[in-house]
Amino acid sequence: MRKLTKVLKAIGAVVANPWLLNHVLADDDLWQNELRKKGYPEKGLPVVDPDVLFPDFQETLSVFAFLDGGSLPTDLALLKLLARRFPACRYFEIGTWRGESVANVADVAAHCTTLNLSEEALLRKGFSKKYAELQGFFSQKKDRITHLKGDSLSFDFAGLGQKYDLIFIDGDHHFESVKSDTQQVFAHLVHEKSIVVWHDYAYHPEKMRPEVFAALWEGTPEEKRTHLVHVGHTLCAIYLPEKTTDTHPLEAPVVPRLNFRLTIDSRKI
Repeated sequence: MRKLTKVLKAIGAVVANPWLLNHVLADDDLWQNELRKKGYPEKGLPVVDPDVLFPDFQETLSVFAFLDGGSLPTDLALLKLLARRFPACRYFEIGTWRGESVANVADVAAHCTTLNLSEEALLRKGFSKKYAELQGFFSQKKDRITHLKGDSLSFDFAGLGQKYDLIFIDGDHHFESVKSDTQQVFAHLVHEKSIVVWHDYAYHPEKMRPEVFAALWEGTPEEKRTHLVHVGHTLCAIYLPEKTTDTHPLEAPVVPRLNFRLTIDSRKI
């Protein structure tokens, strides 16, 4: 009887708050079965090590808070190094949060654009006022950054009227949002040499997120999927215009063949 009561309460909670269904649908086992059913690679994308992309993988981060919800240092270093590939990089980002990623890329890019939900939209979704006010904390006063407000599911990407060299997808990580963001980016923002990066493709560098993988795989044009890789030691998947052949499967635990040297220098804001 207790079990039945719990089940009824759970159903009632989902009816009252449909967003709770995301927690059920996002179960990794369900998504692994979905990958298997559709014939997608069950172990995720092939892994390319950072030193294959950049033999001298060195970068300095001007902004890093070491707080929840952010990127790994290697994620941000990857973005800056990719931006440096373009003489006057134009960068577009979905999902600003505190603005760490766009603030770092702005150090090397000609111009950056970041799209995020408005404060009002975040409050309507149940986020706290403090959380909403922290959006763009590090990027609001930075030069060469345009902050756009809107929901990527309904935003008019075609209306931007331009292509970008480097695009970072780091908004809502549920299936429909990642798939839609990916489709919109490839349809409207990508040129023949563009690079696309998805954050939180992995929970940590040794474990991919099947829901995010399924979404970006379905959202990427079929003929471009062989150009998708997971960058080792990061949470990122990337699309490169050139095909990367020096890859290997993700096998956990990883036997380290790279060591990263970090210098930490904290300064008051």
